[in-house]
Amino acid sequence: MPWVDKEKCTGCLICVKNCPVEAINMENGKVEIDMDKCIRCGKCHEICLQDAVRHDRERIPQEVKENVEWAKRLMKHYKTEKEKQDFLGRIANHFNKEKIVAEKSLSRIKEIRVDKK
Repeated sequence: MPWVDKEKCTGCLICVKNCPVEAINMENGKVEIDMDKCIRCGKCHEICLQDAVRHDRERIPQEVKENVEWAKRLMKHYKTEKEKQDFLGRIANHFNKEKIVAEKSLSRIKEIRVDKK
């Protein structure tokens, strides 16, 4: 999914003008992508002269870091080592569920792509 590198965005509006579903808006001199409206067409990636519209793959290290920091913050609410370990087990289950959902979604999408060819 696209995201905007605010450091690179100059507010030129080319992506706003070319978005086929009006999912990109200007806020405080920089563009924002409304992910509920975005259809993942890739046009904003292609036309951004500043290379400010980025691919989400680049954010994987940051998202992993945020997930670990989130778990550490929540873990502070548990007092005993057993409570902490039980909590970490629940967090692992949460991410395993997300992984299973992603894998099954990818499998179904692959089936759709094969069916249409």
